[in-house]
Amino acid sequence: MTYETIQFTIDNGIATLTLNRPERLNSFTQAMHTEVRAALDRVQADDSVRVLLLTGAGRAFCAGQDLNDRAVEPGAPGVDLGESVERYYAPLVKTLRTLPLPVICAVNGVAAGAGANLALACDIVLAAQSASFIEAFSKLGLIPDTGGTWALPRLVGPARAMGLALLGERLPAAKAEEWGLIWRCVPDAELMNEAIAMATHFAGAPTKGLAYTKRALLASWTNTLDQQLALEAQMMRELGHSHDYREGVAAFIDKRQPRFQGK
Repeated sequence: MTYETIQFTIDNGIATLTLNRPERLNSFTQAMHTEVRAALDRVQADDSVRVLLLTGAGRAFCAGQDLNDRAVEPGAPGVDLGESVERYYAPLVKTLRTLPLPVICAVNGVAAGAGANLALACDIVLAAQSASFIEAFSKLGLIPDTGGTWALPRLVGPARAMGLALLGERLPAAKAEEWGLIWRCVPDAELMNEAIAMATHFAGAPTKGLAYTKRALLASWTNTLDQQLALEAQMMRELGHSHDYREGVAAFIDKRQPRFQGK
């Protein structure tokens, strides 16, 4: 498939999806949503993919929604933003959260609005020192969508989540790491090398175990302790019969590097 608003490759188990509208700070249009959806469909259909790396081209990661794509003149009838959330942004977040493999986000510049919350929907977020996160919705009379109202209080607590959402102030990447919003802030020149190194690690890791870990951690937000313990027992029962568990134990005993298949 030929893409116009993204770049997408699959190589050695690593799927790399780059938002590619640098002249518009990689802001989303309907066309970009369609292409991202198609790329994620390919990730889900390709058993060779063991990790997804998401990043942006140019000086921004993603500035959220391209407002020119749904411009509203003063006095004109409004647009159904709920339909946009239901059709595009909500399915995107759900897909990233439920992909049975690790999703890394390398935030190379500003991540604003839906772009900030798209990053937070990923499993591990690395950010360049010069990057920043802005919950810009309050400046437009909107709420933090794309899962923002769910992710923010869970990551940074209710007080900081409320401040970020209501004030819409820029949060530098270093402060985002300090607050626990992201995994790590790294020097700009090292961002992609670190992201690729992490993706390479995951491409050779026991993918099924990582996928179950991801599912279990997300389930813990709504499960009782008894439910979570039962889920852990169920998952461990299945994983104990996997090739990668047997290979991991054998490699440990043999004092060699394991050769995981991801199954």
